[in-house]
Amino acid sequence: MIGRQQDNPVRNKLSEDLGTANSRLRPAIFLDRDGTVTEEVGYINHIDRAQMYAWAPEAVRMLKSTGFPVIIVTNQSGVGRGYFTEELVARVHRKIQEELAMEGTKLDAFYYCPHHPNAVIEAYRQNCDCRKPSTGMADEAAERFGIDLKASYMVGDTYRDMQMGFNMGARTVLLMTGYGRGEYEHHRETWARMPDLIAENLLDAAVQILKELNIPSDAERVPGPQVS
Repeated sequence: MIGRQQDNPVRNKLSEDLGTANSRLRPAIFLDRDGTVTEEVGYINHIDRAQMYAWAPEAVRMLKSTGFPVIIVTNQSGVGRGYFTEELVARVHRKIQEELAMEGTKLDAFYYCPHHPNAVIEAYRQNCDCRKPSTGMADEAAERFGIDLKASYMVGDTYRDMQMGFNMGARTVLLMTGYGRGEYEHHRETWARMPDLIAENLLDAAVQILKELNIPSDAERVPGPQVS
């Protein structure tokens, strides 16, 4: 449409959310870890298994350009199952942060849930409010950083991540990395609600998020997922 900018309902809604939010609150971008920032290899039970996707640093850098906190929220029930310790989880997060720092960026915080209802270690055997799709990790981050969850984004590679986003009232982005493509292709007909956006990977998600927010990006749009 020449000479006139067509209204973007999504962008208008986001602007409305930001404009009416408590002035002390701000949006955030929540990221799953495995299959989103790091390669999905099953349980990361050794530090050498923690490998970031090649595009993750650029994606994080782009997301940080929004001025919003960018925060990891990850289920790590392997702790409760006895597969690895919380110390290893901390080491993995330090490794991620150090590698991002080498690329000139960083994440604002890491939150993880070590629990599981059937954990073999009794201290972790519980029905907690932090295990996704519950919102406990996001709630804790919201209190610490002053976040408006309903104006935020949740990005991940599983429908459980999307359900957490729905429960937060956030925008949701499903990635085709990790478990994402398989879940989308084989299970989407059973989903009660579809994600707001579908992205090929975290870099594609960053491009789409910045576009929704009308924030310029130097990155070119990566090829989108072939979905039907």
